[in-house]
Amino acid sequence: MRAMTSRMGVAFVAGLLLAGCAQFERNQPVAAPDDDAYCRANSGEPGSAPYIACRKDRDALTSRGSTGTSRIERAHRNMAEDMLNNRR
Repeated sequence: MRAMTSRMGVAFVAGLLLAGCAQFERNQPVAAPDDDAYCRANSGEPGSAPYIACRKDRDALTSRGSTGTSRIERAHRNMAEDMLNNRR
């Protein structure tokens, strides 16, 4: 009976660890497209007015969170990183 209880405990802990891995996959950042390549193809050479406007627009989109991360998720990630890196 005792051996069965310890096996169930091990199985429970293993299940928790696997569940943690499954949740971690959901929060991986989405790779952003290469802004430089996009603006070169659509607006011309670096330094030109259309290229600069394209880069500003792409930066504004990124800062608003249009790449798949919401403001709340970004705030949570920043808080978690702060807790890990700045232990008090």
